[in-house]
Amino acid sequence: MNNKNIMIYGAYGYTGELIARQAVALGYRPILAGRNAQKLQPLAEALNLPAMAIDLGNTEVLERSLRDVYLVIHCAGPFSATAESMMRACLNTRTHYQDITGEISVYETAHRLDDEAKAKGVVLCPGAGFDVIPTDCLAAALHQALPSATHLALGFDSESSLSPGTAKTSIESLGMGGAIRRNGKIETIGHGQLTRTIDFGRGEKFAVAIPWGDISTAFHSTGIQNIEAYIPMSPARAKKLKRLNGFRWLLRTQWLQNWLKAKVSKSVRGPSEERRAGQKTWVWGEVRNDRRGERKVGRLTTANGYDVTVSGSLAIMQYLLDYQGEGGYFTPSKLCGYKLVEDLHGSGTIEIKPA
Repeated sequence: MNNKNIMIYGAYGYTGELIARQAVALGYRPILAGRNAQKLQPLAEALNLPAMAIDLGNTEVLERSLRDVYLVIHCAGPFSATAESMMRACLNTRTHYQDITGEISVYETAHRLDDEAKAKGVVLCPGAGFDVIPTDCLAAALHQALPSATHLALGFDSESSLSPGTAKTSIESLGMGGAIRRNGKIETIGHGQLTRTIDFGRGEKFAVAIPWGDISTAFHSTGIQNIEAYIPMSPARAKKLKRLNGFRWLLRTQWLQNWLKAKVSKSVRGPSEERRAGQKTWVWGEVRNDRRGERKVGRLTTANGYDVTVSGSLAIMQYLLDYQGEGGYFTPSKLCGYKLVEDLHGSGTIEIKPA
């Protein structure tokens, strides 16, 4: 067993705790960390692990705490507010960094830090969970199958319910609108503005474009200039979503954001182990080159999103524990190869066919 120090920050959150418990089951003894000592201590005692209460706003304490840490798995969202502080601290202490975010802004921040990470030999790998391992790996496989592709579309049909952290992140996106990539640039679009019919793997469904992380990451993994991401949604719900566009200014206000997040804290609980075990996810992707009339479609099934996040983040952790390569910003497929997703518990094989 590798004896390099691992820290799980945000360990008492729903997904952070799942990762911590599975890490222990695999024989690791990570340091548990987070902002709230009272929430952290019961888990540390239950798992017999060391714990550290650290406020990300206290740079001096954070960097001192990371000095002997080889790798951080950052699980404390919303990542738009926490990730950059942790990434910069990891760069200053030469600590490898991974997180479980799905937020486009975090990926773009990590990409901007690429040169500094290379200079310091530090790996920055945000998105080391369901956001975005399955879609990122499928995107890389599709690009290999059609290197001349100019357009990429990705999506997934999931049975998983939301954890509190994911629900709060979704609330943040309500005021921002959707996102696509056009001619290499990320563009904001209206909620519900872009729709199509997709067979994710269990029949055709009406689908709506969402601001999924691949709008950023798939571009860095493949270089494809035009990218969209979709989830299935009923036409009626899509119409309701579209009506929110007139109120995006209001949905961005701090008081409303705080009110909605407080409601989530009171009412949303992550799915039970039994419920997760019965859930699957169908992942779909399409590449095309319209000038050549070429198009290929790929599909993949995985476990539910939370189990993918646990197994995926720990697989990347294990990869980094023996890592001898250079530093820099990496997407999961760039770091570990697109077959990473196929090795995760509950995942099938990527299948690509002409369309």
